[in-house]
Amino acid sequence: MAGLPYVTSPGNIDRALNGIKQAAVPERVSQDFVKTILKIPGGSGDQMTTFLKKIGFAGVDGTPSDIYKKFRNPAQSGAAAAAAIRSAYAPLYIRNEFMHELADDALVGLITEETGLAHDSAPVKMTFNSIKHLKAFANFKQGADPATVATPVQQDQNQGRRHHEEPKHQSHGIGLNLGYTINLNLPATADPEVFDAIFKSLKTHLLRPDDA
Repeated sequence: MAGLPYVTSPGNIDRALNGIKQAAVPERVSQDFVKTILKIPGGSGDQMTTFLKKIGFAGVDGTPSDIYKKFRNPAQSGAAAAAAIRSAYAPLYIRNEFMHELADDALVGLITEETGLAHDSAPVKMTFNSIKHLKAFANFKQGADPATVATPVQQDQNQGRRHHEEPKHQSHGIGLNLGYTINLNLPATADPEVFDAIFKSLKTHLLRPDDA
C-alpha cells in the first residue's frame, strides 16, 4: 500500500502555506515554528510538521528546501507547489500523468487503486482533500524550472544513483595489460642458424603485432 501523505484536517494546509508566505524563512521547520509562527497548535501542528517534510518543503532535519524558498517567491509560488505535489504523490502520477487534472471522482478512484483501501475510507478521503487543498496553491502551467526542483528525498536518491554510476564512468578508457615471461632451454650449440630458427619461430607464433 502506498504511503500517500495527508493530514486529518486539510484546512490546516491553507493556514500553513499562507503562513509560510508571510513568515521569514526559519532555520528549521520545527514543531515550534509550525505551532507558534504558523499557528497550528497541538497534535495538528505535529502532523503538519511531518506533512511539510513529506511534500518536500523541508528536509528530514527540518531544513527549508529550495521548494520552500521558491514557494515564497510570488513569481514561482504556483510552480513550486506543483513540484511538491508531483513529488509527494509520484505513485499517482505513475498511474496517470495528468493526475492533477482529474475530476474529483476519478481522483478518488485513483487513490483507491493505489492504496488498496475502500473508496470511502478515512485515509482515502483525507488524501483526496489534502491534494485538493494543495492544488489550490499550484500552477502546473507556470515556468518549468521550479517544477523540476528536486525534493530532499529526490536529492538523496540522485546522489545514490551518482554514487553507483561513477565507477562505471571511471572505467571508460582503462585497458587491460597482461605480461608474460618465456623461459627457453637453448640447445648446446654454437651454430647461429639454430638460434636464428628459434627466434624466427618465436616471432612468428608468439610475438604477433596484434598482441602488442
